[in-house]
Amino acid sequence: MAYQLPQLLIEELQRQKLLSPEVVNDAEKEAAENQKDFGEILIKKNLISDPELLKIKSRIYQLPVTDISGVEIDREVVKDIPENIISYYKILPFARDNSVLKVGIIDPENINALEAVKFIAFDRGLNLEKYLISYKDFDNLSKNVRTLTSEVGRALEQLTEEATQKELKISEKTGGLEEITAEAPVTRIVAIVVKHAVETRASDIHIEPFEDKIRLRFRIDGVLRTVLSLPIRLLSAIVTRIKILSDLKIDETRLAQDGRFSTKVGERRVDFRVSTFPTRNGEKVVLRILDPLVGDIKLTELGLEGRSLELIRENMVKPFGEILITGPTGSGKSTTLAAVLREINDEEVNIVTLEDPIEYFVDGVNQSQTHEEIGYTFANGLRHILRQDPDIIMVGEIRDSETAGLATQAALTGHVVLSTLHTNDTIGAIPRLIDMNVEKYLLAPTLNLVVAQRLARRLCQVCKVKERANQGEEFMIRQAIEKMPSVTKKDLPNGNFEIYKPGSEGCKECGGRAYKGRVGVFETLAMTDELEKIILTNISEEELRAEAKRQGMITMFQDGIIKVLNGVTSLEELLTVAQEAEEN
Repeated sequence: MAYQLPQLLIEELQRQKLLSPEVVNDAEKEAAENQKDFGEILIKKNLISDPELLKIKSRIYQLPVTDISGVEIDREVVKDIPENIISYYKILPFARDNSVLKVGIIDPENINALEAVKFIAFDRGLNLEKYLISYKDFDNLSKNVRTLTSEVGRALEQLTEEATQKELKISEKTGGLEEITAEAPVTRIVAIVVKHAVETRASDIHIEPFEDKIRLRFRIDGVLRTVLSLPIRLLSAIVTRIKILSDLKIDETRLAQDGRFSTKVGERRVDFRVSTFPTRNGEKVVLRILDPLVGDIKLTELGLEGRSLELIRENMVKPFGEILITGPTGSGKSTTLAAVLREINDEEVNIVTLEDPIEYFVDGVNQSQTHEEIGYTFANGLRHILRQDPDIIMVGEIRDSETAGLATQAALTGHVVLSTLHTNDTIGAIPRLIDMNVEKYLLAPTLNLVVAQRLARRLCQVCKVKERANQGEEFMIRQAIEKMPSVTKKDLPNGNFEIYKPGSEGCKECGGRAYKGRVGVFETLAMTDELEKIILTNISEEELRAEAKRQGMITMFQDGIIKVLNGVTSLEELLTVAQEAEEN
């Protein structure tokens, strides 16, 4: 079927002299030869913006414009529409209001598309409301519809057919599946969701029950995004399937439970940490995705550079002492530890870890997982590790005084100890350890290095936009640079700052989000003679910060400013993750 050019739109663009006849002819030719949409070609060539084109279309075709970027598309609305219909005709039913079907369209001059929309509405006995939507919204939402929703839809169709023969029930007493034939479709739904989450680089899957639906959200680059809605009747079956995989009690719905399972996604095995939580509408499930490829990363790829990278590499080859990674939950501490382990891993050293849970598997490292329910805690496990003739010990987290004391003793007796601590910055690690009853005279000779970090979203390198910093932004950048060590700021501009910002339209590379992936912002504090004197006398935050400045420490905020100037992240994103650390 030949592609029909939108003649009314072309005539209007020429009439307004927005495009020259030569440009229009070239775009017409490319559209006809490659069967591509004429308007989309104009936008990709930066000849006109998506919002501007949308306004012109609305005026020509007398149709309202709607923003569906934040709309959660109900799977029931699109379940009967083949993928090729959506992608070829560029139509997207996005809502149903009683007897009205609301449909987003790209090209109102496409007669075939309009006929397809009318048929869909007529077949369902619905009235039709047409809206113009942007190319960005169509690309973002139709991608989810074509991948996750269509695959889940096929499984749901089979489940519906089987449910007509016998109702799916979960026994209240045993929790067992009374209708075993329904297991296969539910199994596929769970498998499809897991596969899609891994492919989209999600870190967590949230399955949340509400009164009339199940909301499915993925956390991608630290931000939760709704990807799908499912019928509430499937909740018990989906939760039961996940509990079976995780070896949890399927008949216990009143208490929270934790478990774990692994499965192959493509050619690699991915682990999932599972948490169930009772709510008024049923059990909510969160799956943390522990993808080995995410952990297979080098220190330089994390965002470490300059002095921070030098100090980490210098201290991790020392014969003994502690290296602590600090930061809040979700700041990437485990990933940094995994990168350090990979770099120091060698056949000549015995590396033993104690983790809860084991997030990243490192080949050649002896990794052990704690089980507090049977008494195998960090402290207890650390005692046993010391009998395993270790050279390097990694403890997942220092949570209590006993673990802190044992880790300090291990570092004092000739072992390299790597661990994490929950503090806001490097300065806070020292009083925190003292609060955990680590003696001052032991802290100074054992603590080699403290690294604090946060995670900021990376700007999409395809659609990011360079702009001159405004007056407020320039003041903020200048203030941060002035406080930096001379050796660092000599390579930075001293004015007329140009920074990168997220592209307003996004692109296919980043899925319209303008960001893709995350990068760490770091600060490092090393043990020195001067720092040791401060620890052994009266510790004050003012003196600790003065020593950090004397060392030439770059704060997390300053490290982020450098990454902003280099186009790695945006100033807006940096302020959400590191502003407080700078101000404290």
